Amino acid sequence: MYRLLNGRVLELVDNRDSKSRDRKVVRVRLPPRPLVNYGKKKVLAYIVGIALGDGNISNPNGRAIRLRVTCDTKYPKLKNEIVKNLQVLLPANKVSTIHRKESYCDVSVYSNKFTQWLPWKSGNGSKVSQNARVPRWILRRPVFIRECLRGLLQTDGSIYQDRGYLMVNFTNRIPALANDVFSMIQRLGFSPTFHKLNVGRVKYTVRLARDTGRFVRYLQFSKD
Repeated sequence: MYRLLNGRVLELVDNRDSKSRDRKVVRVRLPPRPLVNYGKKKVLAYIVGIALGDGNISNPNGRAIRLRVTCDTKYPKLKNEIVKNLQVLLPANKVSTIHRKESYCDVSVYSNKFTQWLPWKSGNGSKVSQNARVPRWILRRPVFIRECLRGLLQTDGSIYQDRGYLMVNFTNRIPALANDVFSMIQRLGFSPTFHKLNVGRVKYTVRLARDTGRFVRYLQFSKD
C-alpha cells in the first residue's frame, strides 16, 4: 500500500514481509519522483510540425542548412511564435524575417542540426518526393504529439464553421504524413476522418468534426 502527498509516493508499505516481527509492517522510504522536464524537446516537436507544414530546407552557401518557413502576414502572432521557438531551440543562431510580398514573409535560420532534426534531407528533392513524415520519437509520447500537431495545424490546417459546427481540417499532399496526423489525433482520444481528394492533383484531408472545441483548447491551436 502507498502513502501519497500531492500525488507523489512517499512510503511503500509491505505488510506481507515474513521477516517483520509481530506482524508489524515494514516501511521503505522512497525518494520523491523527479519531475520530467521535456524542455527543448517539446519546442523541437513544435518546430518539426511547423517545418513539415510550411517549411523548406536548402543549403545555399554550401556550409549550413537553411530552414525557411513561409508565413502569412495576416497572422503576425503565429509568425512571432515561430520566431520565438526557433530562438529557444537555437539561442546562438540568428533568426531572420524576410518580407517577400504584402501577403507573406519568410522566417529563416541556418543550422546543420536540421540534418538530424528534420525528417527529410536537403538536395534530395521535395518533402513530397521524400515522403517526409513525423519522426518516431514524437509519436511515442502524447506531450510531443500535442506540440507537433499544433505546428502542423497552424501551417497546413484550418479552423472553420460548417453549418454552425466547429471543424478542424488538415490538408497535405504526403500520404504518410496525413496518416500520421490521423493516428496522432486518435492517440489523443479524438475521432477524425480521412479523405483522399483528386482534384487536379491528389491531396489528403484529415477532418475532425466531433468534440472539436475540446480538441482546439487542448492543443491551444490558433493562428491568430
